[in-house]
Amino acid sequence: MLAGLARWIGFVTMFIGVVGTILLAVGFIWFALIIPGEDISKDRKADGIVVLTGAASRIPDAIELLAAERGKRLLITGVHRATSAREIARLTPLYSKFFTCCIDLDKSALNTFGNALETKRWARQHNFNSLIVVTSNWHMPRAMAELQHQLPDATLIAFPVISAKVKSEPWWSNFDTARFLAAEYLKYLFALTRMQLDPDTAA
Repeated sequence: MLAGLARWIGFVTMFIGVVGTILLAVGFIWFALIIPGEDISKDRKADGIVVLTGAASRIPDAIELLAAERGKRLLITGVHRATSAREIARLTPLYSKFFTCCIDLDKSALNTFGNALETKRWARQHNFNSLIVVTSNWHMPRAMAELQHQLPDATLIAFPVISAKVKSEPWWSNFDTARFLAAEYLKYLFALTRMQLDPDTAA
């Protein structure tokens, strides 16, 4: 009897493992497919613009959106504490004047969760109800999930920056790209799980 029970438990465990693996694989394929692969139009407007630091091209793109009057102010969140506004302004010398009027730096956020918290504080401070979100295309699903959790009533407009980390060829043809996306997919799942287990983080 005990041997039969052990076999049944083993079968159930194996079945759950197989189903779980299939679900993870299907979920990863869906995740890879929703990552934007092309630049989008810059014609949409919002109250504010937020850029999550990381890849070098994110900040110039966000400043160009501000210069094109796609938002009233820009928040650069996740800036290194030793980095000054003057140093960032060198990335876009043509738009350096905006640093004296319309660009705010957040140096407290250390990760995407922190970016979302600081964005919520900034948006509420300025009474912004809509935001253009600028980050790398591979990072956009997790960034949008974190921001939507913190600002459920706000309108969020994704502006993905196409990253060199995600190659132009299909992800399944490049091992490094597939591995990189798989790691980001796991971070995305972890973020969703954390938000489900601790919904009060949006308070």
